[in-house]
Amino acid sequence: MTRPEPRSLLEHHRPDYAGGGIVNLMSTLIAARGGQPETPTLTALPPARLADTRNLVLLVIDGLGADWLRRHAPEGLLARHHIATLSTVFPATTAAAITTYLTGDAPLRHGLTGWHTYLRELGCVMAVLPGTPRYGGVSYARAGIDPARLFGTRPVFDRIATRSSVIAPQFIIDSDFNRAHSGQAERLGFQGLDDMFGQAARVIRAAPWRPGRRRHDTAPRYLYLYWPRLDTIGHQQGIESAAAVGHLAQIEAALARFLEQITGTDTQVLVCADHGQVDSTPETRVDLDDHPELAECLALPLCGEPRAAFCYLRPGRERQFLDYCEAHLAERVEVVPSNRLIELGMFGSGERNPRLAERIGDYCLLARDNAIVVDRLPNERPHPVVGVHGGLSRAELEVPLALLRPD
Repeated sequence: MTRPEPRSLLEHHRPDYAGGGIVNLMSTLIAARGGQPETPTLTALPPARLADTRNLVLLVIDGLGADWLRRHAPEGLLARHHIATLSTVFPATTAAAITTYLTGDAPLRHGLTGWHTYLRELGCVMAVLPGTPRYGGVSYARAGIDPARLFGTRPVFDRIATRSSVIAPQFIIDSDFNRAHSGQAERLGFQGLDDMFGQAARVIRAAPWRPGRRRHDTAPRYLYLYWPRLDTIGHQQGIESAAAVGHLAQIEAALARFLEQITGTDTQVLVCADHGQVDSTPETRVDLDDHPELAECLALPLCGEPRAAFCYLRPGRERQFLDYCEAHLAERVEVVPSNRLIELGMFGSGERNPRLAERIGDYCLLARDNAIVVDRLPNERPHPVVGVHGGLSRAELEVPLALLRPD
């Protein structure tokens, strides 16, 4: 009996760029802070709902999926103030989504398509957030490369009419990536959860708001906060682990304390995420070391993400590549021509980054269920990862949006 053809992952879930995604959330924030958005605003949150607020705070919690939050904290602070479930971008990963939060652009325009991205202009596969070649080496700036010119994006903070602050972990606050994407915003580093909220509270309380104050004393502000620890725990121990669930409780407790600190400041706090996670297993791991016939078809190491791996083929190896995937990997991955992903609007719509096609290769291996596809450079040690993301499952694509007012 012939085995039924697996259903295409592209028929299941796709990112929403038309009014229900994080791109649209950023358009709402840009409009609410006096800028001109270039994509539709968020259907669930019109700009007028935020425009008259003195302080707008956006907290992005890395790795916080909407379904995961519903299951693990249905009565928690974020659930009680939940206003919408949003779609993140494709690939559902930090490199693509955080760049969207910092620019307001979809990946189609900003052009960052995964943790490992082939930058033809530099001649190598880069780990784009730390800004180093995948094989190791110095960062963009230390190599004499201007990251702002390299990325060519316009930060949100330069598109709005208000003062801004970027509040991120101390170890990344002055990275080349953050410098290139912070624009005219002030950058403030922190050392822990309470310090992050403490930095934000100090900014908000620097010029206390009172009715009747002169306009220059009540100038509106926008604060962007980034918290990465939940994602890290998910990668190391699993997003379904007790450690991840316990950390969510710590986040909500610290957030509650922050709201008490800023009572009476005319502030609204938005909480969202860059992606969710699924837990992988060794049984569903596709390691190219175990598939040498597939590996020899590739001209470059795998790019993108383990759940959405971009493949660059050697000349004349396309048939071998496709036949091997069909014969040996069809139950774990779907092979999609990369240009088809552009045609389907998976990266967004509108103006296309001129480098995009170079950065997504010839084919994409989209992982089914909780599978991952990995390879390893000679200098890379085995690095087991439990929680993963980048794919098209609801767990990865859907993120929660909460709106909280302290007063």
